[in-house]
Amino acid sequence: MIRSSPRRLLAAFALAHAGAVIGYLPLLSLLLPLKVARLAGEARIGWLTVAIVAGALAASLANVLFGWLSDRSLATGGGRRRWITAGLIALTLSSGAIALADRPATLVVAILFFQVAINMVLAPMMAIMADEIAPEQRGLAGGLLALGPPAAGAVSALLVAVPGWDEPLRLALLVAMSIATIVPLLLIRASVTTTPDTTAPPPPQRLWVASVARLLVQVAGSALSLYLLYYFQSITVGVTPATLATRVGTLLTVSYILPLPVAVLAGRLSDRAERRTPFLLGATIAAAAGLLGMAVFASPAAGATGFVIYSVAAAVFLALHQAFAIQLLPDPRHRGRDLGLLNLSNTLPALLGPLLTWTLATPRDFTLLLTVLAALTLTAGLAIVPLRRRAAR
Repeated sequence: MIRSSPRRLLAAFALAHAGAVIGYLPLLSLLLPLKVARLAGEARIGWLTVAIVAGALAASLANVLFGWLSDRSLATGGGRRRWITAGLIALTLSSGAIALADRPATLVVAILFFQVAINMVLAPMMAIMADEIAPEQRGLAGGLLALGPPAAGAVSALLVAVPGWDEPLRLALLVAMSIATIVPLLLIRASVTTTPDTTAPPPPQRLWVASVARLLVQVAGSALSLYLLYYFQSITVGVTPATLATRVGTLLTVSYILPLPVAVLAGRLSDRAERRTPFLLGATIAAAAGLLGMAVFASPAAGATGFVIYSVAAAVFLALHQAFAIQLLPDPRHRGRDLGLLNLSNTLPALLGPLLTWTLATPRDFTLLLTVLAALTLTAGLAIVPLRRRAAR
């Protein structure tokens, strides 16, 4: 094992989280919609919704379960890293199951397995941030979480840009990259931060308020990440599906790269200011404006611009929110479990986003859906405001 140091741990944590995002984002945002469309045809929205909703339920339960199990392992001296290792093994097997699926129903079952596996990796990983990264560095650590989406976006663009790569090869590459980027964190010796906390434990309801705010922002993120290809199909004429998929992959890469420096800077500034609420509120206002732009100006250029604005603002919100929420955890002994419950604000939107899309959108019109998502995003910022004088940072 490698001896821990603050810089080494921050670097390994950021790299590992990026690897986990690479493990799921290209699959769920591009490869899965393409495979569902190939297997289900005109029923693609329905089958994709079933896969995402069922997968989100599995992910929600798995994240709480493996967070709690990692708490138990930590309490008995085993640590959390063993669960990440087991999750990487399960991730490899589930990717094979996805490659072999030849019907919509079997694909849904494979996605369930995949969601359990990736959350076996993510639940203990996020608890490591609370355990081992000092409070005065958590804003920066939260900002570094924004590294994951651009890395995954670049991988997404690469996967669809090379025509000679078949589906099993693409899935194998995703797994290999995830393993390679997560292993360095596994090799660093665990060292729980000993920074004293002299404040009284926050009441649990404050964590729930923060969770609801994150959930509202994530509803929009879920709908856009899963149905972005279909959105651009609704406003684009005369472009083949393969060409449009490549363009969407490139847009994802751009929209995920731009938030990284902004989120890191905002995280560092929030550490110094010991205030995260103004950054969180401003991010939701900008994100809502981007969504309204996508709804009102239904052209490919305007849609791409609105999506980039939303992506930058939402990435800043989500990155800083993780550091903000850790300050609200009520009991250090149950960080894994409580972060698993907080993670419901990441996985429940995967239920609500598809259901809202199914209800409010059609293959040719996403206007009403985007308007509702903008309103929910702005509501998230307003929900954070009452916490500004009740929580440090």
